[in-house]
This record gives sequence, C-alpha cells and structure tokens, in this order.
Amino acid sequence: MAEHTALPDAQSFLDRVVTLLRERFGESAVSEPHVNEKSHNLPTLTVAREVWHDAALLLRDHPETDFSFLNNLHGTDMGSHFDVFYVLQSFRHPHLLAVHVHAERDNPRVPSVVDVWTAADWAERETYDLLGIVFEDHPDLRRILLHEEWVGHPLRKDYVPYDEGV
Repeated sequence: MAEHTALPDAQSFLDRVVTLLRERFGESAVSEPHVNEKSHNLPTLTVAREVWHDAALLLRDHPETDFSFLNNLHGTDMGSHFDVFYVLQSFRHPHLLAVHVHAERDNPRVPSVVDVWTAADWAERETYDLLGIVFEDHPDLRRILLHEEWVGHPLRKDYVPYDEGV
C-alpha cells in the first residue's frame, strides 16, 4: 500500500484557512488543524461550537475559500462527546475542507447552518434523529427516518432499545 504524504498546497491552504479564522474569531476558534493523509490529504480542522455559524459564513463568502457547497454532514458518537463532521467544497477553487464541531455529551447542541447551505437541512435532521444532536435555530428540526414516537437515538453508543424485541 502506497504511503500518503501531505501535498504542500494542501498544507499551505490549511494554514491560510486557520489564519483567516483565527484573525476573525480569535486563537481558540480553531484547533487540531492537520492534513488528513488517510482521507486523501484532506485539510481538516476543528472549529469552536461558539463561532461555528459565523465561521461557516466566512468560509462560504470569503473569496479565498468560496465554499459554496456542503458536500457532506454527519455526526459521530465519540464516547465522551459528539462530533459533527462537515465537508465543504468550492466550485471556484479546486479545494475541499473538513470541519469538525464538538458537542457535549449531556446536552449536544450545534448551531444550524441551514441558512448558510440549504443542503444541511435534511442532514441535520438525520443527525438529530439518529444521535440526538440539536441543531440550534434549525427551521424544522424533527425526526426524518424514525417515527415521532421512537424512544431515543439509535446511533448513540449508550442507546438502549425501548422495546428489546426491536
């Protein structure tokens, strides 16, 4: 198996994005920046939940990033917390960016980005349905896969089926 190495432009692009976000929102707005070699050298970072919505607007509207398309959104139960994972894509520039936003385990909440990328609508609803992450200010946050009477969120690691026969 060939070993992946970070492309110089992937690292320099990531460094520029980190600089843009930290200049606007402060040093603590971004953590864990790295080029993810296991994901084809995808520039990846974590954005603080408190600034995520405004950071999403900046990433969409800034001419150097121009992330006009939300390629992917999903949630993951990390055990101690939840991660909401976004893949942003620019059609003007040949780049992608992966963004993680952490949510607390006890009261998982992340700002909705439906008003930034309309494509987030159903993906946020699915993540809410299966993991129980509340997307603040979502215009219609309700179950999308399971019926309204379903108890719990089945992709959580601590999920216990209400009906053991299910």
